[in-house]
Amino acid sequence: MTNLLLENGRVVDPANGLDGNMDVLVANGTIVEIGPDIAADGSETLDATGCIVTPGFVDMHVHLREPGFEYKETIASGVRAAAAGGFTGIACMPNTEPVNDHRAVTELILERAAAAGAVHVYPIGAVSVGQRGEALAEIGELVEAGCVAISDDGYPVATGQLMRKALEYSQMFGIPVIDHCEEVSMTHGGVMHEGAVSAELGLRGWPAAAEDIAVSRDLIVADAVGGKLHLAHLSTAGSMQLVREAKQRGSSATCEVMPHHFSLTDEAVRGFRTNTKMSPPLRSEQDRQALLEAIADGTVDVIATDHAPHHADEKLLEFDHAPFGIVGLETAIPLACTHLVHTGVIDVPRLVELMAINPARILGVDRGGLTIGAPGDVTVIDLQQEREVAAAEFHSCSKNTPFDGVALRGWPVATVVGGHVVWRRQ
Repeated sequence: MTNLLLENGRVVDPANGLDGNMDVLVANGTIVEIGPDIAADGSETLDATGCIVTPGFVDMHVHLREPGFEYKETIASGVRAAAAGGFTGIACMPNTEPVNDHRAVTELILERAAAAGAVHVYPIGAVSVGQRGEALAEIGELVEAGCVAISDDGYPVATGQLMRKALEYSQMFGIPVIDHCEEVSMTHGGVMHEGAVSAELGLRGWPAAAEDIAVSRDLIVADAVGGKLHLAHLSTAGSMQLVREAKQRGSSATCEVMPHHFSLTDEAVRGFRTNTKMSPPLRSEQDRQALLEAIADGTVDVIATDHAPHHADEKLLEFDHAPFGIVGLETAIPLACTHLVHTGVIDVPRLVELMAINPARILGVDRGGLTIGAPGDVTVIDLQQEREVAAAEFHSCSKNTPFDGVALRGWPVATVVGGHVVWRRQ
């Protein structure tokens, strides 16, 4: 196997106390040396001058659509999009057809991911059979088959009692329960954030309180029974405060936010562009500012994408009838660099925590980061590179993004998995 030498980059891995200009040598898929001026004659080289070299980024919230909805995305196209987005690993949600609520679906996903190569794929199994919110799925079987977490994402865990059972049972396997936080009795028919903009546009609103109520329920149940609770795609000022207060009293719950929620508001819905329709919806500027504060102060643990591909024909429907969701794998890093790092909300080590270290730790797939003996999974980012988002060039099957044509600063330039360069910007 050819060795790979990443030269002259700023190596950043706060988990291993690294932040400085040095080289990284990977041999036979494993990191064997980190330091200045490494001599490695005969190795393939990757010049990282002017770039940051980090542990491989992990997106813990992706919809790959296969099996069942291959016209939106396949596992092969999804992993290509992940590699082009700078991710060395992705965790895929269970809302496929059939639902990933039994081992056969998990094994199919892993088999097709292995055939596709490129990046690591970590399946997430369903909390409930068929995601119907009634009976627990066979969680032990799902974990044995390769699932790293359980979630009914696409839907919330239906009741407090089901959440209690899921948290209790999941403790046997040390896996997180990931919840889509929504009080559905308050959101039926809602297509955007409830507020002044929805009133002006005549669109049915989705109140922030629907998220806050569900977050509160989950935190209370987790306090009572323990377990690893992870709150998905939080979007409101209220939910940020609830998580902050829970952590202050010792809660081990974790949470994630999405780039679209910290970079856009409900004002983007003006014009009725269906690529601004997502679940949870784009919120107010007050909510956006609260997310930025929570990212900065440590309340937020993870930045994920909620990559949700849809066919162009589906997004051409009227706003009320178009599906929720946007793609995010190929825009997450530049959005985070542009709106968080270059604005001074966070520094580079904090970015690495949010997009590499913490998601891997929460999912239990920590591969050791940038340390001797760890697998050679590396993301290389040019913080100064400026480009416009070009949806037509996405590797994803779907192009449903509100950021097409938007200029961003800070892009991935190479993705390395097991010492192999699986993607490099040309």
